Amino acid sequence: MAHKMAIIGFGGMAGYHQKNIGEHFPELEIAGIYDIRPEAVQKARDLGIKAFDSPERIYADKDIELVLVATPNDVHKPYAIACLEAGKNVISEKPVTLNSAELEEIIAASKKAGKFFTVHQNRRWDADFLSVKRIFADGILHDPYMIESRVQGSRQALHGWRGWKQNGGGMVLDWGVHLIDQMLNFCPQKLVSVNAVLHQVFAPEVDDNFTASFRFENGLHYLVNIAMNSFIVQPRWHISAADGTALIEDWDCKGKIVKLSDAATLDWAEDIVYTAAGPTRSMAPRPKNTTVELPLPRAEQTWLEYYRNIVAVLDNKAQPIVTTDQALRVMKVIDLVFQSDKEKHGIACSL
Repeated sequence: MAHKMAIIGFGGMAGYHQKNIGEHFPELEIAGIYDIRPEAVQKARDLGIKAFDSPERIYADKDIELVLVATPNDVHKPYAIACLEAGKNVISEKPVTLNSAELEEIIAASKKAGKFFTVHQNRRWDADFLSVKRIFADGILHDPYMIESRVQGSRQALHGWRGWKQNGGGMVLDWGVHLIDQMLNFCPQKLVSVNAVLHQVFAPEVDDNFTASFRFENGLHYLVNIAMNSFIVQPRWHISAADGTALIEDWDCKGKIVKLSDAATLDWAEDIVYTAAGPTRSMAPRPKNTTVELPLPRAEQTWLEYYRNIVAVLDNKAQPIVTTDQALRVMKVIDLVFQSDKEKHGIACSL
């Protein structure tokens, strides 16, 4: 028998969940949705999905085991806590809350109810990020010391509630939460400092561009940049390691790896090269026979792994793959991003 699931907030992301569940997971049944918007209710009915007339109807339905909360960010907390107190397991869309203190309230409610709570951090399974992880897991490069992770565009548009501060809009909470989750998933070492700059180039209330610089205890420097006003975009990833460099241009994983070859020890460093800027030794181009160019390791995008895990948790065969400890660490880092920008200096930490 399928596990029954309800959705609170039937917008674009909820539609994504509903479609994937319907196509790939017969173990889950969408028992109904709740939304305050008539057009969302009609959309559900057009799809043959029941529309509850209040969230309390979902709380009271003893057949519903799982609820996805996919509302605007500012009301994730009250819906999640109400569902947990009603004995439901809960998935929250990201960002789970507006700050870490709100998330701690949800975690406490989850523990008290004895129900699981998790966050939909699907971009841990993006092909480009999986390729980054494989570069080091497969030993292609070693000892990364600088990673630059960027998502850039020039649309200059924050859709719907994303442009409003009270709803938890802005790029830190919209895209930054994904890139920070990827960062912490890649680097489990202790984070020791955060330095962030937020911009409001065209949005009156929230950040539409931001850059945050992170330093880890092992020396890794990690830069995250989100831009909605960039008309010449930079690569999705630029990675500097002790023995080479990796470039991933976009989500299609175009790019390459250039690393030192066996000829790298050749004595060529004393050569003077004359450039348009004058003579130089330190920036002289490296002879081609001292490097080798390699393709990026291929990785398949596997977003469905998230719901495979959810089904396994409901069947008591696994623990949530996105844990509350991980989600809380992400939100504590986001708190520091906002604090650093507000105080206009870097923040030392131990996370």
